[in-house]
Amino acid sequence: MIDKEKIIEGIKLFLEGIGEDITREGIKETPERVAKMWEEFEKERSFDFKLFEEYSNYSEMIIVKDIPFYSMCEHHLLPFFGKAHIAYIPNKKICGLSKLVRTVRAMALKPQVQERLTEEIADIVQKELEPMGVGVVIEAEHLCMSMRGVRSPGHCTVTSSLRGNFLSDIRTKEEFFKLIRQ
Repeated sequence: MIDKEKIIEGIKLFLEGIGEDITREGIKETPERVAKMWEEFEKERSFDFKLFEEYSNYSEMIIVKDIPFYSMCEHHLLPFFGKAHIAYIPNKKICGLSKLVRTVRAMALKPQVQERLTEEIADIVQKELEPMGVGVVIEAEHLCMSMRGVRSPGHCTVTSSLRGNFLSDIRTKEEFFKLIRQ
């Protein structure tokens, strides 16, 4: 659970630390806005991962691709954003497709690194569905690289996490990567 008062005080200190007048019209409500934003994020992080076991005969790959997301780099607290692709091969259970989208959003709404985000999504799908295999690919632009440091916008960082037959069967892996590129 988040501590709204700590967020408000922290943002006030941050703004003062960078030389802002926290009583200025455009900024005076910013600490409360930031705290409210994190409260909204916290609410979105929990959801029911609904399963449908009545479709137990379906055994081909299921993919939800181009799932948009926004996250926050834990190193610089700057956004990174992009799209995620999730696939799994059922083993007697399928989920509502929106649950895959919600999984991406829930895991992205916290300070994070893309590599861990990719792994966490794969871990949740694996845990909840116990499928034959899981594949997750994330493509993202990191503002910590675009706005600061190298200051080179437009780059795409790609991470992947594979489980089960996505890892052990080259044909499954190739099919997954081919389908997300279409």
